[in-house]
Amino acid sequence: MGASVPHGSQPRHFLKDSDISTAEQAEILALAAQMKAHRHEFQTLKDKSVALVFAKASTRTRVSFQVGVTELGGNPLVIDTANTHHVRGETLADTGAVLSRYVDAIVLRTGADSDIEELASVSSAPVINALTDNWHPCQLLADLQTMIENGHNPAQSSIAFLGDTSHNMGRSYVAIAAMTGCELRLASPKAYQPDANLISSARAAGAKILLTEDPVEAVTGADVVTTDTWTSMTQSDGSQRRADLGRYQLNTELLHNADNEAIVLHCLPAHRGEEITSAVLDGPASRVLDQAENRLHAQKALLTWLIGDRP
Repeated sequence: MGASVPHGSQPRHFLKDSDISTAEQAEILALAAQMKAHRHEFQTLKDKSVALVFAKASTRTRVSFQVGVTELGGNPLVIDTANTHHVRGETLADTGAVLSRYVDAIVLRTGADSDIEELASVSSAPVINALTDNWHPCQLLADLQTMIENGHNPAQSSIAFLGDTSHNMGRSYVAIAAMTGCELRLASPKAYQPDANLISSARAAGAKILLTEDPVEAVTGADVVTTDTWTSMTQSDGSQRRADLGRYQLNTELLHNADNEAIVLHCLPAHRGEEITSAVLDGPASRVLDQAENRLHAQKALLTWLIGDRP
């Protein structure tokens, strides 16, 4: 299949956090707040269809996108690649090129970034990254919305991220630091830090990033403390990772070093007793349920901004 966008102008994709400007991000977050306050008052995707393609398992992403498109009056089409020709060798790009002739946007959750980049290169409809190995931009929109509604202006906040900071969540936080100017503190063993080129590029763009192996240094005085699971579904070296990352567990003792008004975030699913304790996950500083809910509102705003009738 040829690699070309067949009709219309080049669509706007959202493959990584920096695919929108800081001003556009603020516009989307303001719309998300509006949609949360007036949840059932918007029909911005009326008569539009959105393909939700899942090459990796998902709970929150699948449900939040499906409910979100429905609430906006659109038609969500959930496609599990295990039940498509993908399992018989058809590439995601080939599948996506055809889908983009049918639908108004494609949401893809997959592994390799090359998959979504190839799909976007041939899609005539906007493509949204619902998670890849290197980026999780929809989750970061929800995180930012949660910070804002708790009184934390991201541009003026100090954010501590603990554990494996080299993967998609850590990398997306680095991108956000470059976009917002927040103070980002990444605490992890050296082998679990983001690659040096990414850090250098972000710092060149104005990001204030502290790389440290000391979790106390990262958390001290922080406004936001967040972490992610140590072992994803594609990683088989769980025992070694748990041994390497054990001292970065977000627990009550460590959290005491943060600002008194600090909030705790976790993109979920959480492995209780590993990267975070139940006392913190369920504690008074936790905003993880609000954060999870905000996936719905942030994604509704993003879809509206990309393909809908903006209010």
